[in-house]
Amino acid sequence: MSDQDGTPENRLRKELPEETPATATAREAVPSAEKSDRNEKDEQDDKPGVTGRQRLVQGLWPPRVSRAQLIVAVLLFGLGFGLAVQVASNSDGDSALRGARQEDLVRILDELDDRTQRLEDEKAGLEKQRDELENSSDQAEEARKQTLEKERQLGILAGTVAAQGPGITMTIDDTKGTVEADMLLDAIQELRAAGAEAIQVNGVRVVAGTYLTDSGNSVSVDGNKINAPYRFKVIGKPQDLEPALNIPGGVVQTLEKEQATVTVERSTKIVVDALRAAKQPDYARSSSR
Repeated sequence: MSDQDGTPENRLRKELPEETPATATAREAVPSAEKSDRNEKDEQDDKPGVTGRQRLVQGLWPPRVSRAQLIVAVLLFGLGFGLAVQVASNSDGDSALRGARQEDLVRILDELDDRTQRLEDEKAGLEKQRDELENSSDQAEEARKQTLEKERQLGILAGTVAAQGPGITMTIDDTKGTVEADMLLDAIQELRAAGAEAIQVNGVRVVAGTYLTDSGNSVSVDGNKINAPYRFKVIGKPQDLEPALNIPGGVVQTLEKEQATVTVERSTKIVVDALRAAKQPDYARSSSR
């Protein structure tokens, strides 16, 4: 027995350390955090009735949101809200035209064409005056004629001289007392945009500095109280003035919603004879020498 233990092979085996099982060594090498994750996964896999879809839901909820993701979400929300507000405002502005009839749209388009043509005619007239002044043999006399003509035109615009010509007469009968100053001002602005050259309302000349205010159940024009019916005498091209008042959502429809009666009559001769006193400016002086 002692002989067998004393053999070289047996002595070598006793001197070597005992072998460690491979599985135990591998388990010790795994970090503790990884062990816990693996154990949780094994526990979930061992639970009866847990499907892959349920495990996916458990992984997605509750969500883990970082600060960067939260900031991006807020910025996208603000951008979407701004776009929605802009689209809504554009749709409100176009609602009147979207609901208009075909003949109304054609009338609006014709009015825009007429305004463009008036501007082209004015440009052509100014160019003609320039050419006449440049090509005239007596430039001083030509300049004097143009100055006098310009003075008459400015006198009509300033209301210091009477004027006559084709145009319209618009009468607003306000039996309910619902017409206010801003409605009459809208009518004046629409007429000016349509090419009105001279306007008077109930004997008061309308000029560039005219203002309107409410005065009880009536309206004051430049401090002059006027009462219904309100009668506008307007000089201009009737084919432009009347359609401008009757566009969808325009002056006539607005006044009719206030239970006022509006009549528009064309005429080949309208006389605007209400005058304004020429006012000397207090501070402005001519800069020409």
